[in-house]
Amino acid sequence: MDNKKIADRVRNMGDSATLKMAQRARDLTAQGIHIISLSLGEPDFDTPNHIKKAASTALENGYTKYTPVAGLLELRQSICKKLNRDQKLDYNPNQIVVSTGAKQCLANLSMSLLQEGDEAIILSPYWVSYKEIVELSGASCSFVHAEISNDYKSTPDQIEKAISPKTRMIFFSSPCNPTGSVYSKTELQAIATMLQKHPDILVVSDEIYEYINFTKEGHYSIAQAEGMKDRTIIVNGFSKGFAMTGWRLGYIAAPQWIADACTKIQGQFTSGAASFSQKAASVALDSGLEESLKMTEAFHKRKDLFVQLLSQIEGFQVNNPQGAFYLFPEISSFLGTKYDKYTIQTDDDFADFLLAEAHVAVVPGNAFGNKNCIRLSYSINEKDIEEAVKRIHMAVKKLVK
Repeated sequence: MDNKKIADRVRNMGDSATLKMAQRARDLTAQGIHIISLSLGEPDFDTPNHIKKAASTALENGYTKYTPVAGLLELRQSICKKLNRDQKLDYNPNQIVVSTGAKQCLANLSMSLLQEGDEAIILSPYWVSYKEIVELSGASCSFVHAEISNDYKSTPDQIEKAISPKTRMIFFSSPCNPTGSVYSKTELQAIATMLQKHPDILVVSDEIYEYINFTKEGHYSIAQAEGMKDRTIIVNGFSKGFAMTGWRLGYIAAPQWIADACTKIQGQFTSGAASFSQKAASVALDSGLEESLKMTEAFHKRKDLFVQLLSQIEGFQVNNPQGAFYLFPEISSFLGTKYDKYTIQTDDDFADFLLAEAHVAVVPGNAFGNKNCIRLSYSINEKDIEEAVKRIHMAVKKLVK
């Protein structure tokens, strides 16, 4: 098809950097090359058996039909119980909208609440799709950049300086993809206090990594802060904490008017998520967190190992993330180096070099808002982490100024 006939909204949209690198790794693997992929944010654990059994039972019981657009009442009730149990937040089922993944939740929100002339503040580093989803709605993005020296966390003063008369929403994730940073209760309450001066701004709190949290304090939602529940949209789901990536289930908890708007737009795009998946998700929430905690313990061990090993390689600046399953090391010291046919001018060049020379797939940091970094996922076993770091070390030793 003639590219000139493609809509501008598609031509101007970037590809997902994580999916693009993952595909390159798969292509090389198909050629017989042993690639260690640190590119995708997907737990290597299988979905717990009791959840899979619940889906099977649902199928046997005839849950193969359409559900209400906003989701099965049973699941929305389970989500309300979860929010009360974990965050002491009270919602009714009509304030919950279940979608085909947290990504659709974010698209619903942007399409429902943003339009041309609006602006969304995105705390950076940020998940790759925030920018593209916001811009698809016709709004523009303003970025608040945080550095590794502050564990990649933005301060209230930084955020307030970015607020303009056009600011409609603020997007952020905690635990964060790509950095693994976790905003503490104190830090979120400070942001909430600042936002009291800006009562018309909505906050999108992406909490998909809620259960992969290594802090003693545990997860705290900005919706828990004084005055924030009625202006916060919690985005969450089942992919990370329950190892249910392929089930494609996410949800929002929001003020009623926002939930209604998201239900309306979802009704025109996809209708409800798969019925038997929703039955299984309800069981996942109601049956406790034993399996999730086991996965989190494993991720914590892997993180400690990865940080220890990567910190020993000269040129990598590594912090100690407190959640999710990513490292976001600073690699600017490698920019301007070269080896053989490779000249490393950008983070993309560095990622290409590691794929070719180390056979390790990573994602360039520019996709997440920081061109001096790369993202590494440790959703792989410890043996592969050790081998990946060994390969990376051998490769970067070849680089010279």
